Amino acid sequence: MAEVDGKVFVIDSGPDFRQQMLRENVKHLDALLLTHEHKDHIAGLDDIRAFNFIHDKAIDVYCTERVQNALKREFVYIFSGEDYPGIPRISLRTIHNAPFEIKGVKIQPVEVRHFRLPLLGFRIGGFSYITDANYISEEEKDKLRGSDVLVLNALRREKHVSHFTLSQAVELIGELKPRKAFLTHISHQLGLHDEVNRELPPGTECAYDGLTIDV
Repeated sequence: MAEVDGKVFVIDSGPDFRQQMLRENVKHLDALLLTHEHKDHIAGLDDIRAFNFIHDKAIDVYCTERVQNALKREFVYIFSGEDYPGIPRISLRTIHNAPFEIKGVKIQPVEVRHFRLPLLGFRIGGFSYITDANYISEEEKDKLRGSDVLVLNALRREKHVSHFTLSQAVELIGELKPRKAFLTHISHQLGLHDEVNRELPPGTECAYDGLTIDV
């Protein structure tokens, strides 16, 4: 979740979307941003109904056309056209790899590769968020330079076909030089939190559930 001048944005709606929103006491949502269509990033979409109830309106969901098509396959009942009581109400907003604004807040997409799948990370002010990547072009890296905080995926130590490894993530962080970096989308194969943190260079840490960052 990112909050900017009272505007609240959530990136992805994984299977534990509901638990995350309850844990963080999120009672207002201006928009949901989706990086890509894999199930671990969209499975909690149905629970957006709580915000429909709170705001008494559809919630804007920003994603590429490809992701929209996947949502229509995965959540047929939402998009069937039948006004069935209680189904989630969402308004799909098409984005591309170009800056856009939500209620006056500028958002810069960053296109990365998840093996062969292109997906979007996002930069909001000094905060940059990249998940499920194993390749970022030089042009897209330029969008990340100067970040105050960079959140970057680091799945495990061993080479993986579609995710950065720990060493690859640390090397990229060293290249991009954010003020602070946090590793996310980490698996149990990476090791224990405190032990991994002791290996990391200054300014880089493993993220954890409930982490709050001021930018």
